[in-house]
Amino acid sequence: MNTTQQIIEKSNRYIAGGVVSLNRKTDLPIVFVKAQGSRLKDAEGKEYLDYHAAFAPHLLGHNHPKINAAVAHAMEECWSLVGSGTTPWEARLAELLCDSVPNLDLVQIFNSGSEATANAIRLARAFTGKDHVVMPIGGYNGWHDEVGRAVMPINVGSRVSAGEYPFIPISAGIPESTKQRLHIVNFNDLESVEAMFKKYPVACLITEPVLQNIGVVPPAPGYLEGLRALCDVHGVVLIFDEVKTGFRCALSGYQSICGVKPDLSVFGKAVANGWPLALIGGKREIMELFAETDLRKRVLVAGTYNGHPASVAAAIATLEILRTEGFYQDLESRSARLHRGLTDIFGNRAVISRNGSAFCAYFMNHIPCDWHDVLENHDFDFDKRYRLALIKCGIYHFPLPCKQGSVSAAHTDSDIDRTLELTREVMATL
Repeated sequence: MNTTQQIIEKSNRYIAGGVVSLNRKTDLPIVFVKAQGSRLKDAEGKEYLDYHAAFAPHLLGHNHPKINAAVAHAMEECWSLVGSGTTPWEARLAELLCDSVPNLDLVQIFNSGSEATANAIRLARAFTGKDHVVMPIGGYNGWHDEVGRAVMPINVGSRVSAGEYPFIPISAGIPESTKQRLHIVNFNDLESVEAMFKKYPVACLITEPVLQNIGVVPPAPGYLEGLRALCDVHGVVLIFDEVKTGFRCALSGYQSICGVKPDLSVFGKAVANGWPLALIGGKREIMELFAETDLRKRVLVAGTYNGHPASVAAAIATLEILRTEGFYQDLESRSARLHRGLTDIFGNRAVISRNGSAFCAYFMNHIPCDWHDVLENHDFDFDKRYRLALIKCGIYHFPLPCKQGSVSAAHTDSDIDRTLELTREVMATL
C-alpha cells in the first residue's frame, strides 16, 4: 500500500485542490483507508474512534453489515438503473419515508442535499410567484448560487436587528443579480425575518431547524413557531433543511421534536447511512408542481442517477433499522453518557450543546444563540488545539473549530468510556 505522503502527492498532482470536496481539506497529513463501525484506520495503520462520521451521515456506523448486505442483494437480484418509468424499490422507499415522517405528503429523491435544496427553492418560487430567499448566518444549505453565502464569516460585522447583513459569498462566480435576491439574517431573530418579509417579495425562508454546521446551535423557545406564523401571514414557503438533523435526532426529524410543520423538508446524509441519497418532501399542493399539467407552472425534476438502486437499497435498509423498537433510546443512552462525561470533565471551561446524537463543545460559558454569539465568546484557538490533541490520541473530530461531533449506533459504552478517559488526559495538558 502507498504511504500517506505518496497518496497525498498523487492527489495533489491529479485533483484540483488535492481533495474531491474542498470542505474535507485539512492541514493534517492523515489519509484514511478503512472504516468499520465506530473506527477509522489510516494509511500508516493507526486506528481512531470516529466522531466526525464524514460530516454526519454514518448514523449506524461505517460499513454496517445489514446496509452492505442490502446493497449486495440489490446487485445479486440485478436491480439496475433502467431509466424508464418507476421501480418497485423507489416506490418502497417513498412509502417508508412518508410513513416515517408524517409531514411528507409526497417525496422526490435526489443524490445530494445541494440538489434537493436547489429544487426546494425552485418549487417555492413556482408556488408563490416570488423570487427572494431569506437565510440565517451560520447555516449551510448546499453549494449552489441560491444559497451560496459564507457559513462561518469572520468579517460579519456588528449585530444587526432588525435588518440584514451584506451577502458574503461562499464562492467566486456567484452573479451579482443572484446576490441581490438573497437576504441574510441572524438565527433566532424573528424581527429581522419579519423586516425582510415586509421589504422584499420573499418566496421562501430556508433554515436548518438547529444550526449544525457551526456546531449545534438550538432554536430559542418560540423561534421556529414564530417563523411558521410569519410565513403564514406573508405567504412565504417555510423550508426546513434537515439534511443534518433528519433521522439523526428522531425518526420523523427535528420537526417532530419542535412540533412545527414546514411546507417543505429536505433530508439527506443519515437517510442512507453514507450512500448518496437526499430527498424533498412536503405539502401535496407544492410537491404536485413537479407533475403540473400546465407547462407554465411545472417544475422540472430530472436526474439520470435519481433513485439509483444501490443508494435506494441502502436507504430502505437504513430506515428499516431506524424503525426498530428501541433504536433511538439506545442511541440517546450512549449520547447522553458522552454528554454527562464531557460536562464533568470540562467543568466551567466549556459547555456541551447536543441535539440527540449530534454534539459540540463550546469553550465559552453558555450555549450560543447564533453565529455572532460564537464569534464573540468561543475560544477558537483552544478548540483547535483540543481537537488536534484528541486526534493525536486516536479520537477523531474534524480539526476545525465548531464542527459537529456525531455519535453512531456503532459506538459502544466502552468506546464512550475510552473517549472520556482520553479527553480527561488531553484537558489536563492544555
